[in-house]
Amino acid sequence: MSADVASDAAQDPAADRPPSSASTTPPPEGRSAEGPPPGGRSAEGPPPGGRSAEGPPPGGRSAEGPASEGRSPEGRSAEGSAAYGLPGKPLARGPFLFGLVGGLGVLTAIAIAQMVVASLSVIVLVVVAMFLAVGLNPAVEALQRRGLARRGAISIVFAGVIVGFVLFGLAVVPPVSKELADFVAAVPGYVSELSNHPTLRRLDADYQILPKLAQFVTGTVGPWLASGVVGAGLVVLDGVFTTVTLLVLMLYFLGSLHTIKAYLLRLVPASRRERTAALSEQILAGIGGYVAGNVIISIIAGALTWIFLSILGVRYALALALVVALTDLIPLVGATIGAVLVSAVALLQSLPLGIACAIFFVVYQQIENYLVYPRVMKRSVDVTPAVTVIAALVGGALLGIVGALLAIPVAAAIALIIREIVLPRQAEA
Repeated sequence: MSADVASDAAQDPAADRPPSSASTTPPPEGRSAEGPPPGGRSAEGPPPGGRSAEGPPPGGRSAEGPASEGRSPEGRSAEGSAAYGLPGKPLARGPFLFGLVGGLGVLTAIAIAQMVVASLSVIVLVVVAMFLAVGLNPAVEALQRRGLARRGAISIVFAGVIVGFVLFGLAVVPPVSKELADFVAAVPGYVSELSNHPTLRRLDADYQILPKLAQFVTGTVGPWLASGVVGAGLVVLDGVFTTVTLLVLMLYFLGSLHTIKAYLLRLVPASRRERTAALSEQILAGIGGYVAGNVIISIIAGALTWIFLSILGVRYALALALVVALTDLIPLVGATIGAVLVSAVALLQSLPLGIACAIFFVVYQQIENYLVYPRVMKRSVDVTPAVTVIAALVGGALLGIVGALLAIPVAAAIALIIREIVLPRQAEA
């Protein structure tokens, strides 16, 4: 028995400690040492108000209600992913998705390229209309400075363009139609003269040339001429439709030019907007000056040609002068094409007239290239002659006559951007 007590005392360390004063002090009246605290509540009972420590907070809201709403999307996605399993490796890093996205990108690029090629004629038409609108804008602004409203100024300029097209048609179409009618009327006489020619009659008696020629004309030349007439009619209708569409687009662009510029400038960051606006205004002014200068040079060439041909008595002098003015708009080769056409027409009338026209155009080309063109264009496009030639050749190779017309102002705009943006940055680097 004494050994068991000794072992219990060894296992209970509290038995070796001396009793404290708290343990010897009797509890207050009515309360035992193990009784409930004051107020009748036990230490493990509910807190005041009847709420337990683990119950919902006041208002009936649980501790996870608003707190769960205030959690970040990452936390909610983590809980959702825990419910459906842990997320795996991102698909963006897989080779299959990389190849799929790359293939879709290639297909999209091919589709866009095909769409551009299919609508190239429409794109060219829109670009030309915008180019003409920018070129006519200086004339509109000049009328505005004289006190006219912009709508009135646009109406006057557009009416002038319409009148120019009508005058060109009235000057060119009647002579061409008259010559075609005279040729058709003279064909039977040419045939009778050929059939009555002694040499041709002898060859026809030996080789039956006229029956074979008639069979060739009726079997081959006739259908070809018929299809050619139909094709020419379709070409004329297409040209009329294209011209009307071009004029309508030009009118719309001319009326909304300021709105288009303001909208495009809003796409530029605000810190660079002022400088971009200044550069764009200078580029548009250069394009307008180029168009106006080119028109002035063409008018000078057409007027001098008309005066010269009228003095010499060449037929259809006005129509030929308009052809020269129209072809002179084409850079580099336009004036030469007009000179060759007019000289050929004059040569059909007489040899001296053809030679005189050739000499006139050679002399005038030198005057235009070295006197007229530099004086008119020096304030609009600041491009060296070598760059002008290269730009016209590249533009003509890409888009034909339209590309050659647009190449020089585009080259001037690129030169301005290089001079104002690229070179200063290179100097500061």
